[in-house]
Amino acid sequence: MSPADSGCNMANAGSLGAFVQATILDPATGALSVYEPLVITQGTTPAAAPVVPTLPAGAIVTIDIGFNGTDLSQVGATPNALRQGNCVDGLNGSVFGQVSFCNGPQFFQAAARAEQQGKLKVPAAGTSPKTGQPCPTTRGYDVIDQDPSDNVTTIYLLTASGQTAQLNAANTSALAGATKLVNGSDNALLTDFLDPTLDCTPFEAPDLSQDGMMSSAQALNELAAAKDQTAPLALIPENDEMVMVNDAFSVQKTNLYRAQIGQPPLNPRNVSDTPANFCQEMENVQTPFLAANQALLATDASPVPDVGNNLFTFMANRLSMSFANLNCQDYGLKDAVTVTLDGNGVATAATFNTAQQTATTNTGPGGGQPTPPKHRRGRHHHPIDNPSGE
Repeated sequence: MSPADSGCNMANAGSLGAFVQATILDPATGALSVYEPLVITQGTTPAAAPVVPTLPAGAIVTIDIGFNGTDLSQVGATPNALRQGNCVDGLNGSVFGQVSFCNGPQFFQAAARAEQQGKLKVPAAGTSPKTGQPCPTTRGYDVIDQDPSDNVTTIYLLTASGQTAQLNAANTSALAGATKLVNGSDNALLTDFLDPTLDCTPFEAPDLSQDGMMSSAQALNELAAAKDQTAPLALIPENDEMVMVNDAFSVQKTNLYRAQIGQPPLNPRNVSDTPANFCQEMENVQTPFLAANQALLATDASPVPDVGNNLFTFMANRLSMSFANLNCQDYGLKDAVTVTLDGNGVATAATFNTAQQTATTNTGPGGGQPTPPKHRRGRHHHPIDNPSGE
């Protein structure tokens, strides 16, 4: 099919748009930077020529790819391109879904060395002056959902003619009337909604696409989480549909995904690193967080108005849907959120049962297979972490 026939074009980015983000480490100095390679629809040209970045000698780069549809597979421009770039989109034909990566393990290993050498200094997440609690990270149960740390913080510009351009001051000025395209992303939810509401500051680096303007990135979020997140850690669980294979748990695929974002592999001797415990901690940590901060979160706009009418109701509905999509009921747990929906299915209120729960089934990695999901978790089914407002 052509892009027009399939709908897979950047003019339809809310449903089928792809987004790319690179995070760059200078191993000699520990300096970090960000760059957003431009995605265009096949057969079109960019609305403005992309900025060509100047990289430091020996730069180590991780490239993260996000998608607003359900499944996106990588295709190399040459037969060996994906292998040369250390690119992965899943395990043996079982794709992660919306996300894929290039050179992730190499980047995070180099970043860890730079930290140990004192070259890279990741700032502390800090404390929210609004709540008095630690600022959230991508590995905190207070803000995660069914598929933590997925997708990127990249934003593109779209012209009326359907052409795309990188977001920067020059293009914004030259392309009057262009609209912003946003990837539905846990990372953007954190840096663009939760952090401003809580008066927290995300980890940022100079963006080479935007004349060095400071910018967040998926990889930066993971570096910050690795430094500051205290236990319990919300690492990619086996019941995240992105890491399942034929509706079954896969230790190998889970570890492959974790490696791309600098997370440690599953620990078969650690009962806290199980699907049951992920569900238990998600309910026990996030429910009281939302209940305690209802008034504050309700002051901010909803990332997805079709899910909730403000940030609070969005988060509450997102938590409830995550409970269902992770099949948390299989572990003797109950959904602690009661959501009030209007006639259009939008959450307008929520209440919580903050009583702590204990999972009745808590097997180690690779065990305790859940009820198979009823459908793929595409954003067109449950756009629960799409902060584009589409």
